[in-house]
Amino acid sequence: MGQGVPLRIVLAKPHGFCAGVVRAIEIVERALQKYGAPVYVRHEIVHNKHVVDSLKAKGARFVETLSEIPENAVTIFSAHGVARSVEEEAAGRGLPVLNATCPLVTKVHNQGKRYLAQGRTLILIGHAGHPEVEGTMGQISGPVALVQTEEDVESLDIATDAPVAYITQTTLSVDDTRGIIKALERRFTDIVGPEMRDICYATQNRQTAVRELSKQVDVILVVGAKNSSNSNRLREIGSETGIPSYLIADGSELQSEWVLGARTVGLTAGASAPEVLVEGVIEALARLGPVEVSTLAGPDETIEFRLPAELATV
Repeated sequence: MGQGVPLRIVLAKPHGFCAGVVRAIEIVERALQKYGAPVYVRHEIVHNKHVVDSLKAKGARFVETLSEIPENAVTIFSAHGVARSVEEEAAGRGLPVLNATCPLVTKVHNQGKRYLAQGRTLILIGHAGHPEVEGTMGQISGPVALVQTEEDVESLDIATDAPVAYITQTTLSVDDTRGIIKALERRFTDIVGPEMRDICYATQNRQTAVRELSKQVDVILVVGAKNSSNSNRLREIGSETGIPSYLIADGSELQSEWVLGARTVGLTAGASAPEVLVEGVIEALARLGPVEVSTLAGPDETIEFRLPAELATV
């Protein structure tokens, strides 16, 4: 930051909430309005502490297992989706369930089931341990081979002429999965997968915006949670372009030395980070000196996902 010269802050477009996250949060808020507190949410509704804390303050209770939920309590499944065993346990206990699974995640589950019904061996491209991956693997009634890297493809114990199909974790973009898909296509002679347009639009759009941002800025700040797959990837992409890039939860984590000497700072946010946190980072930068804020040209996201019928009129 130069003496007296305003620091330019360029906002990526799009950034922040995607339609699946907006829907999931709205399901919790409307459930609280309709049924009263508490409502129980299995796993973090989305990967963001600010969002979780604000919903806790309104009366949502977050649990990791259904055994923590009292009889007859309103139960919400997170945006990441759950295994079929979790659905069956909830049904067995007669828990009233609202499913906040992102419709794009549900679409992946359904694709996987279709491929399995065609007699294909299923391969899932994703991150081990991520709740979406655990939910997807638990939705498929047959074995699922998880691959995280191109090297994993080589070590798969599947015959090269076996009929196979792949599906992908939604928080990975076309760019993230391209190399692995090519490795799968080189290895297997009978392979099918979803069309590129079935990949999560929000993940791809945010990554493309960071690549554009990197051409114009000296530093990139990504607002998002440490356990958010898509936020971590945005920071990695910034670093891969050669621009110093930092993942921060909110303005309180900003370190002044990151922007020392910078004339232009790029600012984006993961798909589960609310706009108030982005504004907080701008305020933190403004405390260091004068700033000018502009927004990168980018696509308008107009997609909206329908709410469950029982909440549509709340």
